[in-house]
Amino acid sequence: MTAQESPAGHVHGYIHRKDDHLKRLRRIEGQARGLQRMVEDEKYCIDVLTQVSAMTSALQSFALGLLEEHLSHCVAEAVATGGPEADAKVREASAAIARLVRS
Repeated sequence: MTAQESPAGHVHGYIHRKDDHLKRLRRIEGQARGLQRMVEDEKYCIDVLTQVSAMTSALQSFALGLLEEHLSHCVAEAVATGGPEADAKVREASAAIARLVRS
């Protein structure tokens, strides 16, 4: 099994953009550290909230991109193959969408 494959041997849909995703997550991590510094430095509440909003938007954008890749690769592949795995992938994607909508 390679680093790009799941235990079942499937290549994840986001792998072709792995470096881009990691850069984006590092940027979000930097935003979190910036928020910690703002609180440590006792910055104005509204300024902190503005940065929380920016970080939330960045995470949502990342999640939507990852979801799009999952649907177009993992789910589409499973549906093309058919069988119980296709049903499971659709249910799994629906549950992930529901979690994103609630957050």
